[in-house]
Amino acid sequence: MGKIFCFVNQKGGVGKTTSAINVGAYLAELGKSVLMVDFDSQANLSSGVGIAGKDSKPGVYELISGLAPLEAVIRPTPVRGLSVIPSGMDLSGAAVELIEQEGRDFFLSKALEPARGRYDFILIDSPPSLGVLTLNGITASDAVLIPMQCEYFAMEGFTHLLQTIKRIQKSLNPRLDIGGIFFTMYDPRTRLAQQVVKEVSAYFTNKVFSTVIPRNVRLSEAPSHGLPISKYDPLCSGAKAYKSLAQEVLDRGN
Repeated sequence: MGKIFCFVNQKGGVGKTTSAINVGAYLAELGKSVLMVDFDSQANLSSGVGIAGKDSKPGVYELISGLAPLEAVIRPTPVRGLSVIPSGMDLSGAAVELIEQEGRDFFLSKALEPARGRYDFILIDSPPSLGVLTLNGITASDAVLIPMQCEYFAMEGFTHLLQTIKRIQKSLNPRLDIGGIFFTMYDPRTRLAQQVVKEVSAYFTNKVFSTVIPRNVRLSEAPSHGLPISKYDPLCSGAKAYKSLAQEVLDRGN
């Protein structure tokens, strides 16, 4: 039975989508079958693996709306063993539609159920908010993976996110776990970055991944080429870090 992870942080710009793409790519390169689900209407994950515009139809909106079956929405990516369900702007309309629906938090969970037996890992990239789409992503998952930027405001909102996870564990998804917290955009030259890592690691001892993702220009360039870092520049520091993080995810996921 495949493991479902949701990358979640209500703060934007923390490297959530970059992490979903690159952890997915390296899990596939480690021999696992991986399905990524772009559950953000900005569709950055889709374009980050070379799928945009008309190519993204039908996608995740059609899947959760019952307009297309699972087989019709899955696309291959440049990485062997890595597939994606793309997204588009119409997903923001789905968020409004879901608010009125009964069982609104379980649409993605039901839609992905048939995929569980086919993939080793299903990775969901959620929007940078704690709205109905993110709740669907978390409710569908076995565990959440939380990227944290090494900066002062990273701690703000983190408590709110943890409270939301606890509420979902109680009411919607009792099997939900915190799969791990990892740091992104790390600059070892700043004392603040070191302090954030130290404080969070001390508080969440067994939940923090040992791999830290550095600030790396090549990581930010790769999505504009529609490639994960493993295909764009596998020797850069960012690639080595994501390869190491994927191995940690694999070790914890087994």
